[in-house]
Amino acid sequence: MFCAAFVYAQGPYPPAAGNSGSTAIALDDERIITWASGIQLERGFMNIADTSSGQATHGEKDWALGISDLAAVSLGDGGIAILTFQNPIINLPGPDFAVFENSFNDNFLELAFVEVSSDGVEFHRFSNHSLTSNLMQIDAFGTIDPTDIHGLAGKYRAEYGTPFDLEELKGTAGLDIDHITHIRLVDVVGDLGSNGSIDTAGNKINDPYPTEFFSGGFDLDAVGAINIPGWWPTGAGDVASTAYKVYPNPATNILHVDIRDAEIKNIAVTTVTGVTVIQSEASGQQHKVDISHLPGGIYYLILNDANGNEWVERFTKY
Repeated sequence: MFCAAFVYAQGPYPPAAGNSGSTAIALDDERIITWASGIQLERGFMNIADTSSGQATHGEKDWALGISDLAAVSLGDGGIAILTFQNPIINLPGPDFAVFENSFNDNFLELAFVEVSSDGVEFHRFSNHSLTSNLMQIDAFGTIDPTDIHGLAGKYRAEYGTPFDLEELKGTAGLDIDHITHIRLVDVVGDLGSNGSIDTAGNKINDPYPTEFFSGGFDLDAVGAINIPGWWPTGAGDVASTAYKVYPNPATNILHVDIRDAEIKNIAVTTVTGVTVIQSEASGQQHKVDISHLPGGIYYLILNDANGNEWVERFTKY
């Protein structure tokens, strides 16, 4: 068995999940509206210094899609995953998305850079910082204090995502932070030698290395979108709207509807065949729709205002 003595909260950044001041986002956090629906994967080697070892192979790429479930795809040294979503992610107050890794505890951390794009071509990296000591190489099962890590995915253990706020990239040339279509994750190679990765300040990032296993490198579990626009179907195609926010999606018992720029009068839920299974009047800005009695499957939430306008949102009931 592997065990290690470890002292937390030595650095200036937020601590591990469950500790006061942590920014970790639980996989069942109701702020998460939806999850990544598409992925492009470029695996890295199990050991970038010895390419004869071959590439990481653990996990199917589709394991990184949908809700966080601990099933992860391993990127290998320097591996890359590009995630896409049904709707673009937008910048609103607070974190806009969260990245989930599958670390088995709070201090065995495998890290990744996080980049976003509004066109799928030009990517922009979040500022990141590693204060982990570089006096000694962290070995394959070594430990990292999460309070020494900022702006890197993999900061938190399994079932807890690392949040990212698009506001940090405001004003970046070539990036529309209100229309993020792609999120790119790049495995951090923790080698203190010539193959290693560096943070924004130019420091070598020390994380477990070499991880010469078929499951080496960053293990991508899921990416959850927190802020996306509502969608209003029209004859000319879907047009983005910020009139409302529906979350979580998928949902199990309660579907939350937050109204922003409209006066919604009626809320209905229908099956994919158009059968109405829930209908109620609406007032105020926040609503809870009890879907606990519905069988699992795909449904449509229909919102109507006093002027006859209609918004339709598709969701999944687990």
